[in-house]
Amino acid sequence: MNVFNDILKSGILERIIWTFVVILLGTVIYIIIAKFLTAKEKHNSKILSSKKNKTFLRMLKNIAGVLIAIVVILTILQIFGVNVSSMLAGIGIASIVIGFALQDAMKDVIRGLEIVSDSYYDVGDYIKFGDNIGEVLSIGLRTTKIQDMNTMNIVSISNRNIDEVEIVSDYLYLTVPLPYEIKPAAADTLLTEINKSIKKIKAVTDAEYQGLNSIGTSVLNYQIAINCSPADKQSVNRQALRIITETFAAHRLRLPYEHIDIREK
Repeated sequence: MNVFNDILKSGILERIIWTFVVILLGTVIYIIIAKFLTAKEKHNSKILSSKKNKTFLRMLKNIAGVLIAIVVILTILQIFGVNVSSMLAGIGIASIVIGFALQDAMKDVIRGLEIVSDSYYDVGDYIKFGDNIGEVLSIGLRTTKIQDMNTMNIVSISNRNIDEVEIVSDYLYLTVPLPYEIKPAAADTLLTEINKSIKKIKAVTDAEYQGLNSIGTSVLNYQIAINCSPADKQSVNRQALRIITETFAAHRLRLPYEHIDIREK
């Protein structure tokens, strides 16, 4: 009983209760903000594009969580008698020293803000970093998270490495080689037929026959531009190649091959 009275007199129990209240209040505020921003993600913005809107709101949720956590921690310190004002003043001096140790972290934050403000890439885009290619799941203050399309693993990329990131195009450019013997008009008719068949592939958004693209040593290379999700490119490529071989077979044409001219000197 005496111990309980001592705890009451010391104010420890009151401080613990207030700490619990502050943590609970911070959690409730974050949940409300998170739910509000999540609901906003589902509505089309009149100002921002769908991907840009989703990217901006997810980063805003990230920032809100960090700010609320900081406020909660400082409030708890104040409850337990820490002079927060003096501590913050001291941090101003210490931040110079800490800044050197956290240079990479600060670069991540700055580049993360640049990614969002300059629309370098958005949530839902496909990017390539090293050997990893995947869809952007989130853009945080320090890292960008993608889901690798080959391994399905979640990969974190430091935002400071933005210069090493490549945006993966929605276009697949398919080269169809034809022998010189086929006249351009006949080639156009054949490739137009192939292009129509490719358009019927489920994952294909659109396809465009773009005509003669390059001249080889023994073939003429024609090009078809196929619009599809980067995640479907491998599948679409295989189906498109099958269509080409079947169309060639139907017209009794053989796929040309490069001739190697060997001469003795």
